[in-house]
Amino acid sequence: TDSNTDILLTFIAPFSMYLIAEQLHASGVLAVVSGGLFLSYRSHDFLSSASRIRTVTVWESFCFLLNGIVFMLIGLDLPEIVSGLGDTNISTAIGYGVAVTIVLILVRIFAGYAAVITTLIMRNFITVADDQSPGWQTPMIIGWTGMRGVVSLAAALSIPLTLADGTPFPQRNLILFITFVVILLTLLVQGLTLPFILRKIKLVDRDFVRSEKEIDYEIQNRLAQVAVDKIRNDYADKVESFPTLKDQLQKYENQLRSSEIIINYAEYRKIYIDILETQRIWLINKNREELLLDEEIIRKHLRLLDLQEERLNMRS
Repeated sequence: TDSNTDILLTFIAPFSMYLIAEQLHASGVLAVVSGGLFLSYRSHDFLSSASRIRTVTVWESFCFLLNGIVFMLIGLDLPEIVSGLGDTNISTAIGYGVAVTIVLILVRIFAGYAAVITTLIMRNFITVADDQSPGWQTPMIIGWTGMRGVVSLAAALSIPLTLADGTPFPQRNLILFITFVVILLTLLVQGLTLPFILRKIKLVDRDFVRSEKEIDYEIQNRLAQVAVDKIRNDYADKVESFPTLKDQLQKYENQLRSSEIIINYAEYRKIYIDILETQRIWLINKNREELLLDEEIIRKHLRLLDLQEERLNMRS
């Protein structure tokens, strides 16, 4: 399928889900959320690899743009919101915002500890995903990282201007102002103090017996083993006929024979990126020197180099 069409359909799908759900007198928001989860988990069934890569890139940029637009809207509306506070003065409204922020932080921390305690109790009766105790540090960090952002802002902005009878929605401007204060405080206070708290608490990785690097290495080896088994079982007679396939098989087998994890991956990545940059410069110079070369071919190879560099960045 065409990647551009697939990307366009990913934008149309949420609106279609919402409108259909509303026509059926169901929740449009829940329809979009559930539909989005389904499409995300099953995207490999109906999207090509090129479409998936481009879709993720486009949606990341689009979400970043939406976040900026929402905060820009609240910034433009803030003077009008402040002037519409009515009998509530600005200091009182700020006090409300601070109080709500404190309550939200405490509730989130309490919920984190409650979830841990519940899990520790229930593991005696049922099988849980992780039966290790996270200690007191993990719930504290989870509670402190509950910064509010665009979702809270969008929910506040969705409050209607008027009620069904046409009267103004009570205290709408105060709700918007409190939301703005909560977002500002959580982003600045919690966000800026989080590194300091992490250093003081000295969080211990209790959630996993193995490190993330070891798990990543094991997955790479298992993927290599799957590829070797597939080639050996289904394409053994084709290996000698296709040198590229033979090289790929040897690459997977070498990976399986290697029992060492790259300790200094950052240095390896730096060397590899330098090699890719040298190849990139050669391609650009080649294109300038030989004007008869098809520019599309040059762009294709430049794109392949970009993908290799992005693969390195994802692994790091």
